[in-house]
Amino acid sequence: MHYTVETEREEDGRWIAEIDAIPGALCYGASHDEAIARVEALALRVLAERIEPITIT
Repeated sequence: MHYTVETEREEDGRWIAEIDAIPGALCYGASHDEAIARVEALALRVLAERIEPITIT
């Protein structure tokens, strides 16, 4: 899967990163790289929660 990370610099100097394809995947960072790293980590957590656990019987 490939997702696009959109970034923008806020007026106060912070960076915001967002992945539109994943609702709620939006993070701020003090730098461009930090914002991207944070939103990527959040996206992984969101996607992991969508995976149903495997039940072994």
